[in-house]
This record gives sequence, structure tokens and C-alpha cells, in this order.
Amino acid sequence: MPSKSSARLAALTVAAACSAASTIVLTTPAHADSVRVHDVQGSTRTSPYAGKQVTDVAGIVTGIRTHGSSRGFWIQDPNPDADPATSEGVFVFTSSTPKGVAVGDSVTVSGTVAEYVPGGTASGNQSLTEITKPVFTVLSSGNELPATTKVDARSVPATYAPPGDTTANGSVNALALKPSKYALDHYEALEGMTVRVSDTRVVGATDPYTELWVTVKPHENRNRHGGTVYGSYDAQNTGRLQIQSLGATADFPKANVGDTLTGTTAGPLDYNQFGGYTLVASELGTLKTGDLKRETTRKQRGGELSVATYNVENLDPTDATFAAHASAIVNNLKSPDIVSLEEIQDNNGATNDGTVAADQTLTKLIDAIVAAGGPKYDWRSIDPVDSADGGEPGGNIRQAFLFNPKRVSFTDRAGGDATTATDVTEIRGKAHLTLSPGRIAPADEAWKNSRKPLAGEFAFRGRTVFVIANHFNSKGGDQGLTSQYQPPSRSSETQRHQQATLVNAFVKDVLDTQKNADVVTLGDINDFEFSRTARLLEGRGELWSAIKSLPRNERYSYVYQGNSQVLDQILISPSIRRDCDFEYDSVHINAEFNDQISDHDPQVLRFRP
Repeated sequence: MPSKSSARLAALTVAAACSAASTIVLTTPAHADSVRVHDVQGSTRTSPYAGKQVTDVAGIVTGIRTHGSSRGFWIQDPNPDADPATSEGVFVFTSSTPKGVAVGDSVTVSGTVAEYVPGGTASGNQSLTEITKPVFTVLSSGNELPATTKVDARSVPATYAPPGDTTANGSVNALALKPSKYALDHYEALEGMTVRVSDTRVVGATDPYTELWVTVKPHENRNRHGGTVYGSYDAQNTGRLQIQSLGATADFPKANVGDTLTGTTAGPLDYNQFGGYTLVASELGTLKTGDLKRETTRKQRGGELSVATYNVENLDPTDATFAAHASAIVNNLKSPDIVSLEEIQDNNGATNDGTVAADQTLTKLIDAIVAAGGPKYDWRSIDPVDSADGGEPGGNIRQAFLFNPKRVSFTDRAGGDATTATDVTEIRGKAHLTLSPGRIAPADEAWKNSRKPLAGEFAFRGRTVFVIANHFNSKGGDQGLTSQYQPPSRSSETQRHQQATLVNAFVKDVLDTQKNADVVTLGDINDFEFSRTARLLEGRGELWSAIKSLPRNERYSYVYQGNSQVLDQILISPSIRRDCDFEYDSVHINAEFNDQISDHDPQVLRFRP
């Protein structure tokens, strides 16, 4: 390590190569004497020196990253310019663990300026300005660190992002930063600088990758648990900020939504593939619990039918979560009469050997429910064609019905399989399914590499109830909220729109056959209650998403990047909605907790057929 001598001029050299797919290659050298950190960063998202060589860029080392694929250190100029749009910090990418440099060293760095896109250019992510292939010289050690910049409700604008430059296909890269007007511009103008937040509430629980989300705007779309609700495409919640740690992962707090990081959390502001702008903390606040408790719904009354949807996240017989899922169904959901399960895997899980049956998975769950004091459920499902329904390779996820035969009966009509479509027929003026259980239009391109809806006909107190279990196409491939393209592209919606249109058409067939039929369409819709997917599924009144019966700040089943949002829904036909004789409950037992057994919260509907 260097000594703390201000006269030290020993040169320490580290060379590193960036991935060709992530950087802009060297073209021409830049003039050395005039280049400072804020010159390298410039007043737009990409550096005016990108692809050029710079010499003797001066700064104080403020942080060192010794793990992961992006190793190096941050420097910050202690003598900032007067332009709020130009950052005074920059990351120096060394590839391997940096040696011979310490926090507090005054250094000069020479190298190539590059724009690194976390996740690759196809991700649509913004780029991170770096100095690559560096040669650095330590001038002195033990220097006072530059002052940290406070990030709080006053400093972060309410508007999330500028509209994209239409001449650049929506990219905001070339636009001049307006950090007092747009939140993304504000964060970009601080890229690489040491920032701090104080007494921030957790809005995204600690995940296995040791990161969490906080809000610097405590009143922004807050729900009663302390989360931040995502209620429209135009309200992205600008106060959210991801927190990671430069220290040992064992020291990272295990936080739930509603907890608080008290005191100061500070470190360089980075940008990464999973969440965008991230405070990489060299100083972590102290975790104060919000004492979040898992919710419990009420028990259905004698004349009420209780129907639930629950994504059990790739459940297979090798998992250790059966008892926990059983307890959730029995104790938190109060043993619904019908449970639509999503992500039930086959009997050997991710082993990719052609197995498609899931009877062992379902039997193990049913036995665990009995052991937890619940009813002896029966089940119905249809095995998919091997590797045809997406999800984890080899897992063959599918939907399945559990039902309590002491409360509700299933109407079996034979012939349903992976490739044969069920239809609607009329018998004595009433609608019936031709196959029960059966799949809806399984050969349609809308379901390519995606789960096919499972339709079943149930009877409760002499009344037929049609239940359609869904797991629509995931959001994989969509651009993130912090994308360089604004508004970000949501390419996955195309398939969900097709899926929603098909399911609505099927429900319309039922209602055209029997106007007062009770239809419940539910599952992991993988889209928001305000989305076009939901509107297409609802159609012209054939269905209505019952989560909209809840107050806006209670509509969520999933937490992603600090946004509490709706993915799981239960939609009801007019006969159920008409008399308002129903209750809806989003039972928050998973999404807000760091020790979740699934990343989804189950939903429960109670009504009187």
C-alpha cells in the first residue's frame, strides 16, 4: 500500500480490456491538459470523449470494487465546475481486482473513455461512462474525500424521464441533461459521484443478490405497509433507488418493505443491468424494523364460494417449501374452496428428460395441506407437451386446480389433453364445457412457448361456476424504466394482448350461450390492472378485474425494483359483479418479505353464486 506522503510520485500501472460488445474502441487521442472528470462525463448521457484516449485525469479515489465482473475504482474531482449537468465522478475499469490504490488516494488516470452498456446494447439500458485500459499514478494518500451529495425528496424531480429524441428512435442519449426537471437526468448528472441518503424507507425487500430498494420520497404513492405503489405508466415513482454494498455480503441487512435504513447510507452512484441507478454503499445505515406481518384473509361463510390464485414459483417435489406453502393456503388464505395454482412443475422439476406428469408435485402439496390442518383437496390439471409451455427448461410448468370436494364438486368431461381445445356448448339453455378440464385454443400462436389456459366447470350449491386459470407470457425482454429509450419498449405485450383477446373471446362464448353464467378468470396475468392486456381481457364488459374494487394504494401482488404492482388478477363476469356481493383480498404474504417462498402474493375472491 502507498505511504501517506504528499510528495509520493511513484507510478502504479493497471491495464484492463473491456468487452468489445460493451465499449467504444479507441480512435484519436484527446488533449491532456484540459481534461477533467466533468469534461469526460459531459452534459449528456454519453461522453464527448467516448472512444478517445485521455491523459492524467485527476481525482480522489472514493471507492474500490473488488468483486463481480466490473472491478475497478471510482474517482471524484474535489474541485467541481459550476454546471449541475456534469458529473464530477467516474468509474475506472481495471477488469481484475485493483492493486496499489486505496480510498483517499489522489491519482491521475490515463486510458480510453468507453460507454459500457450493462446487459448489452440489445437490453436498451443506458450506458455507463468509464475510463478503461487505465494507467494510474498515485500522487498522495490519506486525502480528505470530496463532499457527498445528498439525494432526497427536494433534489429529485417529480417527472421521471424526458421524452425520447424521435430522430434517434426514442433514445435520450444525445439530449442535454436537465437534472432539475427529470429524475433520470438528475441521477445521470451524479453518475460516479459519492451520494448519500438519510433515514430511507425500504420499498423493495433484500433479495438473494444482496440488494434492496429504498425511497427518498416517503409520501410518494405510499401504501399502508410502507411500499410504493405503481399505479400508471406515467407515475414511475422517482424516489426509488437501489442499494447495494461495497462491503461483505454477510453484512448486508435482511430488510422487508416498511423497514428503515436509519442514519446515512453513502457511496458511489453506479448504473447496472438490474435496476439502473444504484447507490453502491461504502457506508450503510442501521436497519430499523417496520415489524411487517404476513396478512391473513377471513374464512369464507357457508354460502360464499372462495376462489384463489397463487403462483407457487416453480414448485417441484425436491423443494423445501411445501410445508410453508401449505401453511399459507390453510392459515393465511383460510383454505379456499378452489385454488388456481401457477408454476406447478413436473415430477422431477428442472431435470430435462421428457417427464411431463406432475401428480407427485400436486400430491405432495395436498398431503402438506392436510398435515397443516387443511382439507383433503382434490386436483385437476392437464400435462403439457414437453418443453412447449416456456418457463424453466425441463420444468414444464402448468396451471392446476385444487378444490375442496366437501364444498365444491368438479364436473368432469373426458377428452381434455395438451393439444385438444375445449369449447362451449348449450344443454337445456345452460352453458357447458365440451372438455373439463380443457385447454383454450392450445394450438393458437398466441400460446407459443407459453402456458395454455386451463378451463374447468365446477358446481357449488347447485350453481355452475366456470373457472379459467391463466399464466400469461412474462415481461422478459421488455426495456427497463431507466432505459435510454423513453418511453421504454414493452415488446412482451404483443403476445399477452393476443392471449387476452383469445380468453375474452372464450368467455364471450360462455356468456353468449348463458347470459347470467358465473365466470371467474384468474391467474398470473403478468400485467397491470391498468394495462391494455387487462382492458382486452375485460373486453366490452364480459369481465372486470376485481382488484380494482380495492383502494388504489392496496392494488399490488408483486414488488419489482421498489414498485409494488399488480401482476396477479381475478376477473369476474357481470353476474358476479352486478350485485357487488363479493369481496376481494390481495393477501400480502410474500412479495414484501426477504424470506419469501414465492415472489407473488395470492389473491382471494369470495362471492355468493
